[in-house]
Amino acid sequence: MVSASSDGSTGYRLRLSFPLKLLGLWRTDRNASNHRSFALVGLTFCLLLSLIVWLQHELEQRIGRIAQSREQLRLLPSGDVLKPALLGYHHLAADVLWLQVVQVLGQKEIPQPDYEWAYHALDVITTLDPRYVYAYDAGGIVLAELAGDIESSNRLLKKGLAANPEAWRLAFQLGFNHFFHLHDYRAAADYMAVAAQLPGRPAYVPELAARLYAEAKHPDLALHFLASMRQSTSDPSVIEALDRRRDEVLIERDLVMIEQAVGRYWKRHGRYPLSLAVLADERLLDRIPVEPFGGTYELDVETGQVWSSTHPRRLRLFRPDEMQPFTSASAMP
Repeated sequence: MVSASSDGSTGYRLRLSFPLKLLGLWRTDRNASNHRSFALVGLTFCLLLSLIVWLQHELEQRIGRIAQSREQLRLLPSGDVLKPALLGYHHLAADVLWLQVVQVLGQKEIPQPDYEWAYHALDVITTLDPRYVYAYDAGGIVLAELAGDIESSNRLLKKGLAANPEAWRLAFQLGFNHFFHLHDYRAAADYMAVAAQLPGRPAYVPELAARLYAEAKHPDLALHFLASMRQSTSDPSVIEALDRRRDEVLIERDLVMIEQAVGRYWKRHGRYPLSLAVLADERLLDRIPVEPFGGTYELDVETGQVWSSTHPRRLRLFRPDEMQPFTSASAMP
């Protein structure tokens, strides 16, 4: 019959298995060779193979018709309802539905409200195949970074981690979401500590977990986190979203550095500088940083406030008065 492997790898994971009794018919008997039996077995084998191919095609066509568009994906029956109706082909159905999701995500423009279908489709896929780790992994990034739906991303990742407790990437992504999007640094550190203890995790994960407990609010740690996430995906739209996040963090890091230099200038002169260039002239800054989106950094000479011309609203990973180390009673291994 046709079945699907659920090892969490990408791509179409199809394998064919045949009844052992049928293969056993190929054994020859030296004393009673029968060419007619061989011909019959060969014909049976060909018919069975044709039936398998036809069943696969029919199943793909039926599921494909269900999931030709975002609207149809949104209207999919729940996984619990769909699974019994697939008569044991639920792993293959999960593969076909995942391919449909990927095709929809590959469209150049998806209006933000249209991402509402994504969690439902991913929930159906992972109910059909709870061990489909890649669907949780990639789906979690899509929901958080493209759809901006952190709650649904966390719900999908927690579902995946419960079904696949050895999947370090799912705990890692939960740590990322809590750190970067929710600013819940303790929860982020705890999830990262879980990832650090799982098999297959990269060598940098324990160090990252330890740093989260010690200095969770530092922008350099956010950049490290984003670089790790970027290395783990090949989807161009996700990479673009992560690069945009990285540049926003770079702005925050630059602004904090400039604010600290402005504070040192105030202590030295009792007033704010007339321009940012003065900070470099007095060696309070090595140089004025380059704004990553092509804009400029601006200074209010009356208040000492600094901002980016392209991103006037601060990301605020932390504020200068919040720079005390974040500590935890938990000891890292």
